[in-house]
Amino acid sequence: MLQVLVCGVVVFPGLFFTFRKVLPSIFKQWTDADVVLVKNLVSILLHWLATYFVIWYGVPYMSYDIFAMYLSHYYRFRVKGHKDYKSHSLRTVNSFVRKEFLLVLHHIALLTILLPVTLFFRKDQGDYFIGCLFLTELSTPFVSLGKILIQLGMQDCWLHKVNGGMVLLSFFMCRIALFPYMYWAYGSHYGIPLYSVPFHLSLSTNLGNLCILAPQVYWFVLLCHKGYRLYKRQRDAQNQASPLSSPEPVSDISKAD
Repeated sequence: MLQVLVCGVVVFPGLFFTFRKVLPSIFKQWTDADVVLVKNLVSILLHWLATYFVIWYGVPYMSYDIFAMYLSHYYRFRVKGHKDYKSHSLRTVNSFVRKEFLLVLHHIALLTILLPVTLFFRKDQGDYFIGCLFLTELSTPFVSLGKILIQLGMQDCWLHKVNGGMVLLSFFMCRIALFPYMYWAYGSHYGIPLYSVPFHLSLSTNLGNLCILAPQVYWFVLLCHKGYRLYKRQRDAQNQASPLSSPEPVSDISKAD
């Protein structure tokens, strides 16, 4: 178990700092903010560990991800010339937390509540549902790949469009539709109709699922708005590039004397 913990502590920060050192030599025009976004490359990696992953691999990853998000926030504002971002300080950390409050809260909740509960308090029961919850990360590679494609200036290529569709599909299926499916699976196993399943579960279970589901719905709505704006912007750009030809003026009809 200690080996798994060491592996998690080494792998994610190690990959992050390796990418941070190597990429500037390949993409010389990138700023510090661009380079720090390589956290998206690391976020694409998935691991096959089950129970060990929850605490010994999940904790190092979540801790790393919070730190990487802060660095991305810091260098993004530093490149823009904000005077408060000349060096790291409590003010920059506070600004990051306020701007990314929901994401930070999500990571902290996973670290302090969901992961320990999953490991220590489920009494080796519910492996099926733990596996279902792991599926929520299936959308992460597509979200991260989309950011990388934008980073490389490939937002107009077909791959970015296909990936955008996969982001919406995987996010909806694995982070939203997953929850009613788990309730349906539970009801099917015990012969309970779907509408009565919540009444057969504890209040803490229902509240826990609701607390996990609520931010997923919020983020999915944001993704849909972003996708619509991107589609509308591309459509407007195409219309400007090939405007419709204006109709020819109708000639005057000469009056008879």
